[in-house]
Amino acid sequence: MFYFKKKLQFCILKKKLKMPKISKKGSQMPESPIRKLVPYAEIAKKKGNKVYHLNIGQPDIKTPQVALDAVKNANIEVLEYSHSAGFESYREKLSKYYKNQNIPIDTQNIIITTGGSEALLFALGSTMDVDDEIIIPEPFYANYNGFSVASGVKVVPVISSIETGFSLPPIEDFEKLITPRTKAILICNPGNPTGYLYSEEEINQLAKIVIKHDLFLIADEVYREFTYDGFKHYSVMNVKGLENHAIMIDSVSKRFSMCGARIGCIVSKNTEVMAAAMKFAQARLSPPTYAQIASEAALDTPQSYFDEVIEEYKERRDILIEELLKIEGVQVATPKGAFYCIAKLPIVSANDFAQWLLESYDLNGETVMVAPAAGFYSSPNVGLDEVRIAYVLKKEDLVKSVQILKEAIKAYNKI
Repeated sequence: MFYFKKKLQFCILKKKLKMPKISKKGSQMPESPIRKLVPYAEIAKKKGNKVYHLNIGQPDIKTPQVALDAVKNANIEVLEYSHSAGFESYREKLSKYYKNQNIPIDTQNIIITTGGSEALLFALGSTMDVDDEIIIPEPFYANYNGFSVASGVKVVPVISSIETGFSLPPIEDFEKLITPRTKAILICNPGNPTGYLYSEEEINQLAKIVIKHDLFLIADEVYREFTYDGFKHYSVMNVKGLENHAIMIDSVSKRFSMCGARIGCIVSKNTEVMAAAMKFAQARLSPPTYAQIASEAALDTPQSYFDEVIEEYKERRDILIEELLKIEGVQVATPKGAFYCIAKLPIVSANDFAQWLLESYDLNGETVMVAPAAGFYSSPNVGLDEVRIAYVLKKEDLVKSVQILKEAIKAYNKI
């Protein structure tokens, strides 16, 4: 009896251990280089260490009060679905905002999405089939890899380097990579993770190549306002003759320091693209109501808000770059926009170093969290000694963070 009881228990256990397999797509989804070290940061904090977060673009700038007040004062009795394209009043207001930026966008050219992430998924879903190819200058925003895997699309990287300040690679490099399966080129302008700002000349070069090869040019322009040193942003939506090729991705996350709102939009004058994107929008029903209310109100934010924020980010950038260049062996390109930079460190593995910083190192009870830059490349074994740093902390914290980084590099290289 004992034998049969044990055998029954074993069979039950064996059955429990058997389970369906997850998808290949699920296995292939890359980890976020921005968030994968969070468990180690939590351990560091439990030890009592203060962690300076240089790893993620979460601004410490206050969200405009007008946006917060709009939510507080919203008199809603039924929290119902909005139109799948988003509130018409919001889209009309967005159109006016773009026109004030000299970007000729009409209401029907806009679909509101749940963050810029959904806008990019809609763009990929509307323009590309499984196994199609998209060319992206790297390093690029790490989630582009994840979105591409989710869409069954192959990323074809064209490498830019820190030696050239991450400027646009030669057009010949793009043309070499174009195949019958190529459907689009994707850029982020200004760039995450590099802070590089593509010039009007560079945008026009890309425009010529997509027109020549009948491709889409998808531009992630969520950092549009944040440009420095007199440089101006030039949108793909401004290029004449590109109307049927250009798709713009936008978001309120960084512009208004509203990352948690999860509101973005896909913008295009190509009616077929927008009709296809609307089908995806209808499938998920609608973007979130309260977040749309906040985002619509945020458009009333005065220019003085942006002037102050841009000046603050410029000062932070200048201090960060100045302090980083004091560390022997560090190489860094000065960003022209956004609020990130890539720094090459005098170490072998930025991934190991970033984990060690949280797991095993502190300077007087403080340490820093950075994002290993290899996760921003799709080419293997590239950027292994680089990190992305977001200058979203106040200036004194940035100085302190780089001091910690300097001492940590010395200690790490002695191990």
